[in-house]
Amino acid sequence: MKREKEYGQKGDASLEMRRRYVEIVASVGLLLVLAAMMAPFLGGLLGNSMPWAKWVYAGGALVYTVARVVNVNAPGDSLRLRRLRRLEFWAGMCFVIGASFWFYKLQYYSGFFAGPLAVMRQTVAFTMAGAVLQIVASWMIAARMKKENKQQ
Repeated sequence: MKREKEYGQKGDASLEMRRRYVEIVASVGLLLVLAAMMAPFLGGLLGNSMPWAKWVYAGGALVYTVARVVNVNAPGDSLRLRRLRRLEFWAGMCFVIGASFWFYKLQYYSGFFAGPLAVMRQTVAFTMAGAVLQIVASWMIAARMKKENKQQ
């Protein structure tokens, strides 16, 4: 109870501001991942985009994951809400693993010609897994926050 009294109105405003910044940074990371995923398949328009697109993807994955590491939980948040926010971090880890596969497979196939899909098969799979985790977690967080606010 003492902790809730200390938290007060000023804490609510700073927490909401931190949440807003974290969401903006995470969205920028996701946009970088999106741009990098589209680049190899638009090879005719962008030329040889594989070398720089893997770096953009890795940067976006790291930006997203770091944004999800920042604690945006209020002291009164339920355990379920905290776990759902942790699930968003695991979506970021899927993106990071996808980036590592992109680096590995590009090096593996460097000796002979392989299409972008051969190089990016695992990257696409982990990107899809991370996207599904992010979508499910964000829907469930919104629903849970609505339910908890209604109970108060």
